Amino acid sequence: MTLMNLRAAVRQCLKEELTRDPHIFLIGEDIGPAGGVFKVTEGLVKEFGEERIRDTPISESAIVGCAIGAAVTGMHPCVEIMFSDFTAVCMDLIVNVAAKLRYMTGGQTNVPLVIRAATGGGISFGAQHSQNLESWFMNVPGLYIAVPSNAKDAKGLLRTALRAHDTVLFFEHKKCYNLSDEVPDDENFAIPFGSAEIKRPGSDVTLVATMYMVHESLAAAEELAKKGIDVEVIDPRTVSPLDKGTILKSVGKTGRLVTVEENTRSCGWGAEVASIVAEEGLYNLKAPIKRVCNLDAPIPFSPALERLVIPDKSRIIDAIREVMVV
Repeated sequence: MTLMNLRAAVRQCLKEELTRDPHIFLIGEDIGPAGGVFKVTEGLVKEFGEERIRDTPISESAIVGCAIGAAVTGMHPCVEIMFSDFTAVCMDLIVNVAAKLRYMTGGQTNVPLVIRAATGGGISFGAQHSQNLESWFMNVPGLYIAVPSNAKDAKGLLRTALRAHDTVLFFEHKKCYNLSDEVPDDENFAIPFGSAEIKRPGSDVTLVATMYMVHESLAAAEELAKKGIDVEVIDPRTVSPLDKGTILKSVGKTGRLVTVEENTRSCGWGAEVASIVAEEGLYNLKAPIKRVCNLDAPIPFSPALERLVIPDKSRIIDAIREVMVV
């Protein structure tokens, strides 16, 4: 095990998989000598060369289109989209081409493609560079969606993504890049998709959170533990597929559910989790389900206003207290 942050864990996994599989190459804006805007790919071009670490013009549609073409002809591209907001620019290619080619060809064509993107707010990047959009893509069959919250999970999930035969969207929260934990050195360490992890066991409330909200939720749980409220924190790690079994089992034990996400309240992934529990675990509930989400508003540039829009520990605590008094 080695202590490293999420940025280093992703870079290490990319390096190991580039070494293992000559069909893998990286492609994106400024990922070569510049190392990407968040320095995730820093140093890789010196080791693997410009043939495999490919800088591109500023055109997300061109990047993803090129990657799809390479994928269906035997390569395994790993795209970096500088900000997840810019997946909107290449939405047609992701949704109508990459996600559907296997189905439309009766399984004759695979699209082994990983699309990495920095996501999330909290660092004053403004409305066009701070969104979490993973809930958009949950509506599209044919896509895997990974949402790691820490370095260990990022490495394990990325390994699975780079060895898969389908298109994977891999979201990396900007505020998680510098968070460190122990990461296995094993070059085959992988985490299967659809496998949630209980980050903190508890008996009173089930709390489901992703990416940076996992850390806010754990902080809230530790504070509430001092008041005698025992919160179980679950990190789905992937939202497509979603490990509903772990969530339902936890709700069966606690009887209460709170979801925490950095998406707008309308149509966020928390609504899907709430729907699953309402359909399959309703009679276990002792209180109404609570969702803690971004406000239904663009994310402001102003730090003070941004803090009003994005959930934090205090809002999570309030939600948990509400379900506990019912």
